[in-house]
Amino acid sequence: MQAQQIGVGHPEIKRVLDLQRNATTNPDRLFVAEGLWAHNVLLEAGVGIETFLWCPEAGYSDEARLRVEQVAERAYRSYRISEKTLARIAERERPDGLVSVARLPRWDPADVSLGDPALVLVADAVEIPGNLGTLLRTLDACRGDCLVLTNRRVRLTHPKVFRGSQGMSVRVPTIELPGPAEAVEWLGERGFAVFLADTDGARHYRRTPYGRRTALVVGSERYGISPQWYEHGFDRVAVPMLGRADSLNVSVSASILLYEIRAQQDRW
Repeated sequence: MQAQQIGVGHPEIKRVLDLQRNATTNPDRLFVAEGLWAHNVLLEAGVGIETFLWCPEAGYSDEARLRVEQVAERAYRSYRISEKTLARIAERERPDGLVSVARLPRWDPADVSLGDPALVLVADAVEIPGNLGTLLRTLDACRGDCLVLTNRRVRLTHPKVFRGSQGMSVRVPTIELPGPAEAVEWLGERGFAVFLADTDGARHYRRTPYGRRTALVVGSERYGISPQWYEHGFDRVAVPMLGRADSLNVSVSASILLYEIRAQQDRW
């Protein structure tokens, strides 16, 4: 690939570092993708690539070298960087010499396509980027339709969200609504039965009948689901705790519940 060589003082390198640190406003929904697997996701999903950075000395595989031309053709701008610069900006130890700044897709709440049956996960005030990424990965794995964010505490563009989701943050439709009231209205207009993942006053998740259109709400790692969700009389479901711990990690709990809902919907 013929491209200008840039170093650590270049503005594009500063932008990558700012995005990696989640240290700046991000109205354009930009995120950093590192390595071969991440760039395969970008290409397969047709994601817009703003800047592609390529370090030839760090391209360890034939496939990585093959992807260089494909990514460069898609990118708005491309540069070559040294191994020293790559080590400065990359969070992965061996990112195959490929780093890109890409643009996260936008989904309009009015236009999200829902299947039959339909499964939606609502993440209310989830605070840990890795958990949000895992929720997206799980939602994709069980063929969920959409992630709804309410009381957002972490950006979808956080680098740990993309990595934790294994790139599914660019594939799973995700909409952000200000709070529970707007989410309840959106779900109600589309005929969803809503269930709250909770341990207090909850039904056993295996003994609960779920509908053809079901939304599961999970909450903050520290405080749980916001009080406003409880004002609507939604049923609560729980995974029984058989040991001494009083609860599961939010992503683990959601995984169990989402698969049970999907199993009932598809009559496994």
